[in-house]
Amino acid sequence: MSSSAGLHVPPNVLLQMKNIDTWSFDVFQVNDIGEGHALKYVGYEILQKYDVINKFKINSLSLDNFLLRLEQGYSKYGNPYHNLVHAADVTQTMHSIFSESKLSLWLTDVEIFATIIASLVHDFEHTGTTNAFHINTSSDFAILYNDRAVLENHHSSSAFKIMKDENHNIVSNLTRDQYREFRALVIEIVLSTDMSFHFQQIKNMKNLLSLSDPSIDKTKALSLVVHCADISHPAKEWNIHLQWTNRLIEEFFRQGDMESELGLPISPLCDRKSTNISESQIGFIDFIVDPSFQVMGDMLERISAPLRLQNQPQIAKAEEKSSRRKNSESSLSSSSSVDSDQKTAVESLKMKQMWINSFAQNKKYWRDKAIKATEAQNAEMNAAEQKSIEDKSSDTVGESVTKKADDSDEKDNDNQQTRTAKTGDATVTSINVKSAVEEEKRGTEAEESECKKSAQDDENNCELTESELVVSSYSSLNDGDAAQ
Repeated sequence: MSSSAGLHVPPNVLLQMKNIDTWSFDVFQVNDIGEGHALKYVGYEILQKYDVINKFKINSLSLDNFLLRLEQGYSKYGNPYHNLVHAADVTQTMHSIFSESKLSLWLTDVEIFATIIASLVHDFEHTGTTNAFHINTSSDFAILYNDRAVLENHHSSSAFKIMKDENHNIVSNLTRDQYREFRALVIEIVLSTDMSFHFQQIKNMKNLLSLSDPSIDKTKALSLVVHCADISHPAKEWNIHLQWTNRLIEEFFRQGDMESELGLPISPLCDRKSTNISESQIGFIDFIVDPSFQVMGDMLERISAPLRLQNQPQIAKAEEKSSRRKNSESSLSSSSSVDSDQKTAVESLKMKQMWINSFAQNKKYWRDKAIKATEAQNAEMNAAEQKSIEDKSSDTVGESVTKKADDSDEKDNDNQQTRTAKTGDATVTSINVKSAVEEEKRGTEAEESECKKSAQDDENNCELTESELVVSSYSSLNDGDAAQ
């Protein structure tokens, strides 16, 4: 029977919850099957696993309301990455680390409760933009929190405001001291997820572990575990890691689009046109995630090694109740030929191997993608260069053809103008000849009248034949043309 008794959980979700201890747990599948309620189901299941609900007498209705309210807040801005699925994933990853390292044996009930809630609320009402974006745009959040851990302050503050409401109060039965400890730890863990603290956080823990007999502060240890869980997707199997990468990059690009619209410099990894996703992820693994997990792994070894020796009966009982591991893991944990020290070392190596293998595999996939992308880019550039050469050649041929055509057209135009001029001359000549003939006729008539009025001179002397008139007219027009 499921440990989520008391909460209605779909049967298919219950089947998925059997794998909740494992590193390869697929929170996307839970969210799909659970119709968008991954946070609610994962959160409830993990709280039940540590018996927190019973130990602190949390009202089931208040818890249900609280988890649903968290889901609403995570869905407020429609983020591809910082959403309720991410919150569920971080919480489950934190639990998987606890489960593999037996870290819960080192913690009090209040510390476990606070760590689970901190994981659930660590990005509550995330705006899908970075702290730098809030500061650069002087957002209300940036002004409210004085430009310091802007989003992280909002996440924890808003979560505690919800818990003050009676219908969402999951801490009503904690004593004053318990609540004070709970609140302080939740705030510290959430604030430690701010990436601006990353390098200092890793450096401090690394320096501490270099001591011969380090005294590890629980708050710092839990903060590091949740921080690593928050950036853990490159440490998961490729299909899960790729989904998270695509979501995160899209969220970054959306911020870059806003920055471009606002006339702000586009933040690193936020430019759709220039970001190399493969190289960015390899760098993220090599310089951020892998070093963080190495330090966390060393820290967990220091903490859990003595715990395993001190609590062998409890560990054996817990392992017997938990879901079965792979055959190789089961045979390893039950082998009687391995003494306690060797077994502890093997268990530690097995825990680290979960993410070591994923880092190597995922970097290989990204390198392959980078090579393919480079080949495709080179092919595209070669094709563009070839097209440019062909276009230039085509333009040269086209210019030659066009020049010949223009020369031919110019010659035709000259011929046409010559023909037109000649035709025009003939037309003008014909008109002028006709006018001259008519004028000559009028002159002849006048002369004839004058002859009649005279003493009737010899009539034959006054008559002009038509042929003579035409010849005379042409002679006068030709003289006129010559004169012009």
